[in-house]
Amino acid sequence: MHKAQPAQKAQGARPRDAAVRVATSAHRPSYSLGRENAFRHNRTRLLAGAEVAPREQPSNDAVPEPKSQVMILSPSRPRLIVTGIGGYGRIHLANAQRLAAAGRVEIVALVDPAIAENERDGIPLHATLEQALAAHPADVVIVATPLDTHATLCEQAMRAGADVLLEKPPVPTADEFERLLVVQRETGRVVQVGFQSLGSEATPALADDRLGLGRALAVSATGLWSRRLSYWKRARWAGRRSLDGRWVVDGVATNPLAHAVATALRIAGYDTADSVAHVETDLYRVNAIDADDTSVIRITGDGLPTVTCALTLCAPPQLHDEPNKGASVVITGERASASFSYQTDAVTIADETTSFGRVDLLENLLAHRRDGVPLIVPLESTGAFVRVVEAIRLAPEPMKIDPSAVTWHDEGDDAYPVVEGIEDAVLRAAQTGSTFTESGLPWAHDGRDGVIATGSVRDIVVAQEVDGVGTIPFSSPHPYLHPVRTLGGVTVTATHPADHDWHTGIGFAVQDAGGINFWGGRTYVRGEGYQRLDDHGTTDVTATRELADGVEHELAWRGPDGALVLNERRRLRWAPFALPLKNTDDDGPSSAWLLEFETRLVPASDGLLLGSPGSKGRDHAGYGGFFWRFPTCSDVRVFTTDASGEDAVNGSVAPWLAWAARFDADPEHRGEASIVLTPADAETARDPWFVRVRDYPGIGSAIAWDTPTAVPEQGLTRRFRAAVIDGCLEPADATAAASALAGLATGAGPATTDRAAAATADAS
Repeated sequence: MHKAQPAQKAQGARPRDAAVRVATSAHRPSYSLGRENAFRHNRTRLLAGAEVAPREQPSNDAVPEPKSQVMILSPSRPRLIVTGIGGYGRIHLANAQRLAAAGRVEIVALVDPAIAENERDGIPLHATLEQALAAHPADVVIVATPLDTHATLCEQAMRAGADVLLEKPPVPTADEFERLLVVQRETGRVVQVGFQSLGSEATPALADDRLGLGRALAVSATGLWSRRLSYWKRARWAGRRSLDGRWVVDGVATNPLAHAVATALRIAGYDTADSVAHVETDLYRVNAIDADDTSVIRITGDGLPTVTCALTLCAPPQLHDEPNKGASVVITGERASASFSYQTDAVTIADETTSFGRVDLLENLLAHRRDGVPLIVPLESTGAFVRVVEAIRLAPEPMKIDPSAVTWHDEGDDAYPVVEGIEDAVLRAAQTGSTFTESGLPWAHDGRDGVIATGSVRDIVVAQEVDGVGTIPFSSPHPYLHPVRTLGGVTVTATHPADHDWHTGIGFAVQDAGGINFWGGRTYVRGEGYQRLDDHGTTDVTATRELADGVEHELAWRGPDGALVLNERRRLRWAPFALPLKNTDDDGPSSAWLLEFETRLVPASDGLLLGSPGSKGRDHAGYGGFFWRFPTCSDVRVFTTDASGEDAVNGSVAPWLAWAARFDADPEHRGEASIVLTPADAETARDPWFVRVRDYPGIGSAIAWDTPTAVPEQGLTRRFRAAVIDGCLEPADATAAASALAGLATGAGPATTDRAAAATADAS
């Protein structure tokens, strides 16, 4: 479970010119918001808030409303542009066309870069909003595009003089939220956020206690939905935490069931950002996605009821439309409790169900422009929801749910997963206010990685080593290095990626050690392929000794029954590394550091063999041993002394291997980097290189490429050196870097120059 840092309320009164008006009951008390931090760890940012006024008109001596809230007198038929007409944008377009047919708006343009047409239904169609605005001045712009584009397009529309209906969720980061608030004030425009459920007349009725529930003691949101694999394949951003250097945060709570979260927050009284004191996250995933699909989010605030959101996209499909199960909000009051089905606008108290009407948010925006009617979902009022999004973005990556707890139904893109006991788990979490982890569910892995070593070079932290306790048993827990970064801050490792949960940064593991899978995932069986077996081992740290420039560990490799299989001594070292570059271009690589990785394996019993899928008959897949998993990479070049490209390098024996690419771990740690990896002794140099580019990005050294390797009684040693370099190396520079690595001396043996020479000879 991850607990976000609390927001600290600033002291002092809010300036009067920051008041905004929010649609609310005349009986609902007003509240004020001071400036507060913008939800980031370890730094404070100012975020504009709101002072909510009642519906009554201000007195003559009141301070005028700010420019951003002045009612706009526009043509009788406001000119409207719809941006994004695929996906949910089709719904917005149909709604706009309904209003256009009634003579209430004029649709002057459509925007969608994915559609190669000049018009649609007689309406001009443009590739960009900028082009549309240049050709067709607009009063209102609907933005229904991928989440990572919301802030840019919304700002563009406001600066062109248009008000905006912004599809939910508004933005993926607190910084972008703050930016849009500033643009609102600067331009005098308004933004309505498309949380349609907040247009239900039941929402203010529940929030204002018009239904006799009494003071709310707790509010919960439940979501028991199902999504097929095709859902995650519908767009590049689907299920991603980030994409192409921009945050997306497309998880269960931030997109498909965002209405559940937003509705629960509004009813509980959480509107603006400073109403939230803490956000706790308990994130899991079943699907091969970066984001979460099964999670509990818990929100608390001063003087407000706790909100618990228990949500999944891995429930039986028949629950989707079942009352009070598919998606609902439950309010526990002092006198009574109510269940609100926000999709149908129905509220059930005891055995009585009441249906409510709903106000269309586009119509409300038009009424605001025409008559000054308060907006139902002004941007400011979604600050609490953005706090939730920000907490999810900053939380550790979602934990994988063990495949043994998941049943898959149907096939191909129609396949969908169901987590064992998920209905009871979600309802129990909502009722008790507990997370999945706190509930002790068998699939809710409660281990969390602990940092066991930190590597610094030139006073810059370049690596962390963790114990692997946060890895589920199916993925064979073992210690590993992550994150590993260049001196310039580019992250060059990935852990628990969506495609292979058992890939963890930089480590040493094998698929078969005496019949035990210490690699993780399914086990390759000769003649049968990959099979799910209960044969996963665990590698534990039993002792640690700090070194002047590194760390040394004693490790125990144990089978699923706890029996000792291997003892390991591992030594890690980090140090500055001077690049002997032949390419002196100013735009070329500029800084580097050295990582040394040495391991010695000693068997617990005689005759121990190390194996791989390659040693069991799978072609070109002899992985196992030293392995380095990279994050998403583009413009990849992988090469050795005499080979280039995945097919040529994979399985080859060479004195060094280089990987140069643009690394895209996340928007804050991306850029160009290179890795030059060398064996540090003759025995290690005999092992072939393992390389993957097309399926996933990773490199390694194969200890049992196509035949098993025996671990002698006295032990087996492997040594590696790697240069971690900012910028992309050319082959000549990689050769120079490899030569410099070969010329280094180790602290536990003779100078490595002779070893490197032997490695070169053995590899030729």
